[in-house]
Amino acid sequence: MKIKLVEIQNFRKLKSVRVDFSDKTTVFVGANNSGKTSAITALRHFLIDPKRFTTKDFTLSHWKKIDKIGENWVGGNNLESGLSLDASTWSEVCPAIDVWLDVDIQEVHHVRHLSPTLQWEGGLIGVRLKFVPKDLHVLRNDFVATFGNAKKLLEDAKKGDNSEVDKLKLWPTTLADYIERRLKHFERQAYLLDPAKLVNPTEGVAAPQLLSDQNEKLEMSPFEGLIKIDEVDAQRGFSDKAVSYATKETDAGDQSDSKRLSDQLRAYYKRHIDPTDAPEAEDLEALYAIQSAQEQFDAKLQVGFSSALEELSDLGYPGITDPKVTVASQIRPMDSLNHASAVQYDVSRVDEEGTGYPIRLPEQSIGLGYQNLISIVFRLMGFRDAWMQVGKAGKTPVDGSLNDYFPPLIHLVIVEEPEAHLHAQVQQVFIRQAYEVLRNHPDLGTTSPLSTQLIVSTHSSHIAHEIDFSSLRYFRRLPACTETEIPISSVSNLSEVFGPEDETSKFVARYLKATHCDLFFADAAILVEGPVERMLLPLFIRKGGYAGLRSRYITLLEIGGSHAHRLKPLFDMLHLPALVITDLDPASDKKGFPLAFPEKGKKLITRNPTLRKWVPGVECLDELLALSPAAKTLTHDNLYSVRAAYQMPVKVTVTDASEGEAIPTTFEDALIFDNLELFREMEGTGLIKKFREVIRSADNIIDLGKELRNALTGNMKAGFALDLLFLDEEETLNPPRYIGEGLNWLQTHLALTEAGMPTTKLSSAEDLEAGDAGV
Repeated sequence: MKIKLVEIQNFRKLKSVRVDFSDKTTVFVGANNSGKTSAITALRHFLIDPKRFTTKDFTLSHWKKIDKIGENWVGGNNLESGLSLDASTWSEVCPAIDVWLDVDIQEVHHVRHLSPTLQWEGGLIGVRLKFVPKDLHVLRNDFVATFGNAKKLLEDAKKGDNSEVDKLKLWPTTLADYIERRLKHFERQAYLLDPAKLVNPTEGVAAPQLLSDQNEKLEMSPFEGLIKIDEVDAQRGFSDKAVSYATKETDAGDQSDSKRLSDQLRAYYKRHIDPTDAPEAEDLEALYAIQSAQEQFDAKLQVGFSSALEELSDLGYPGITDPKVTVASQIRPMDSLNHASAVQYDVSRVDEEGTGYPIRLPEQSIGLGYQNLISIVFRLMGFRDAWMQVGKAGKTPVDGSLNDYFPPLIHLVIVEEPEAHLHAQVQQVFIRQAYEVLRNHPDLGTTSPLSTQLIVSTHSSHIAHEIDFSSLRYFRRLPACTETEIPISSVSNLSEVFGPEDETSKFVARYLKATHCDLFFADAAILVEGPVERMLLPLFIRKGGYAGLRSRYITLLEIGGSHAHRLKPLFDMLHLPALVITDLDPASDKKGFPLAFPEKGKKLITRNPTLRKWVPGVECLDELLALSPAAKTLTHDNLYSVRAAYQMPVKVTVTDASEGEAIPTTFEDALIFDNLELFREMEGTGLIKKFREVIRSADNIIDLGKELRNALTGNMKAGFALDLLFLDEEETLNPPRYIGEGLNWLQTHLALTEAGMPTTKLSSAEDLEAGDAGV
């Protein structure tokens, strides 16, 4: 049995999303403020402790509807409005989560209380947990009475000619204001769902099934005995609570609230090891040693205090009938661990003679990263052993019997942002080993009916790239619009991109792992053709006045035009704006795509698959050179567009007598044509020297273009970029015109679609061309 998926509704930024769970490890990725923490918090509130709910957990755009209900209640329009005591209306505005379990037919007896029909024989089971009013009549009556009392008090005060009363506002001003202080009227309720009505999301937005007022509320806890949930939250350095929820209530005894490993070890010792708790045969030796030590220590105390006690007797106390004073010790194993240095790190070294001497450091002397890693892993071990009742935990009677306990079938473990203080290699080790730690028990083999599912939220590309990409769930920010009024989020299941075992998905996965890019956390992406563009593009952005790009999280991907189009399914899934900087690559025909010198009117084509198959989807060279800026853009929706930037004809003056149009085909010759006078005088070696000599010797545009192409042969391009970075002329180096147009477009696009701003339909003919013009 496993958790197949959850659908979260009306919870903070998550208005309606689906999050699919992998069988083992699921990783939440996405840019900052994209909803990852909201999803973790929703799981925490609904499945661990509903008492954590606050009014801030409601999607903010719904408060207008709630206030409208309150206005109708106060106005006495309860029946006519249709918004008064209708439970389905409240379901549209209150937080909810649908939990879907995948149950094998052999496990049906564990979930018979959740069977959707009498004929059900395994498969999906769905339960909706809602945080809704307990009794709408009570809520309405209490609100109307409280609101009426406050209103009457103000009206009476105004009769006394008190001018200040007009400025006074008494609680509650609205129904939302009332609920903020009276959340006690709400509770978590559970309802069964129909598996036949489960439908797939559309572009990351879920469509949960509707429940009518006739659906009966489940009277018992739906997941009692089925799911145990443990979590390590992100605030480990502050509150750092490790909470355990095992079918009934929070079990804070599983782990210490402290982040220190010594505190966690004491809690683990008390729960699983303490020989004084339900002793067994193997504990007798330790217990005898403790008793012997206590007797010897008591004897020593009697000798040590004998003179003091005799002096008391000389004072006449105690008397004949008074009790005799004595001194006794109590040695408890827990006390030996109850100090700051209970955990130490051994850094001893062996000398040349083979002998060593102990050198130990206290816990707080070790780096934060090491402490964090050990702390998290030890918690995972504690969660696992508490689930499996290892050691003394299994000997403690449960409801009066030692034999009643059977582990919940599903162990869900949530870890928030484990990368804190950890360097890249340790992050990778953690995510590789975390699930194995949770399953390291003899009863948790491959045939075990007990399932473990690990949920990790992260901002680390190192963690994201260390696991199978099909286990990633991408959270995407959606700006405010007329319908939602506030920014919300959607969730994409990347298994739909990386799941199929075809050549494209294999290439994309291998490419992302090889380049280790941070695509899943970016606001936009720029794809470049080679290392020269990758090295110089940050210089162009920094020196070119692109403040809008410098303030956004832009990731650079170095991938040639022959492969960039393979990333199209991934970008379509992520809805990530992209600028594809690529080369024109003219060819004479499709047979072998032989390179050709660029000229108009020669029926040439491009050999670049990205231009032919993705954006702009044109292969004729003359058509590519004639496209407007808007025609080079694929606009999928208001937020997601892809723009191609490739070399275009430029006007150049070679000599005083030779002026005309040049058609560059690579980044390097386009850079030369747009900075011709600069390179004519630039001092340097390698390609810089070659370019200078070619420019000075050429007397017409055609010869200049051919000589530049000849000079670009060999492996000198990366050196050329490094030379440019260290030259004083970098201050006056202009980016090639096609790259400048592309950067302007991206800056304009991000400004128009900035999260939190109401979006309007982008005009291909106006807004995008304005961006290319640098507006």
